Amino acid sequence: MTSTNARALYLDTSCLLKLFIREPESARVIELLGREAQIIVSELARLEAETQLRARLRGGLLTKAKHEKLARELEATLALDPFSVAPFPIEAFERARVIASRTKVHCRTLDLLHLAAMHCGLTRLLTNDSAQATVAQSLGIAVELPRRA
Repeated sequence: MTSTNARALYLDTSCLLKLFIREPESARVIELLGREAQIIVSELARLEAETQLRARLRGGLLTKAKHEKLARELEATLALDPFSVAPFPIEAFERARVIASRTKVHCRTLDLLHLAAMHCGLTRLLTNDSAQATVAQSLGIAVELPRRA
């Protein structure tokens, strides 16, 4: 991710999926995103979302038709304003290692990679993951947790 508007909101996978798989926080995520002028989704989040949808298909939670519909909706949504899909920077791997070594809170690998991908100047995160939120806040990132509303 290169020069991005610092006021843009980074959307992680835990909240991206709530647009397609209805969960208790889905309405709040939709409400929060409706206020945004620019929403950044990394290729990492896109891949994670696609993988989660496939897992639901393979686990019998989605029919093939429903999976295909949700996969199309995901791609269509990411093509709309205010969404932007940003490439995943190779430097994020080293940044994630540094973040992990400096925090006392356990944060999953993919969540560390999301935080590292934000290093290009993004300072706002929408996530539903408490550990990721704690580490993000320690890095000076403003966090919105939809379940707290």
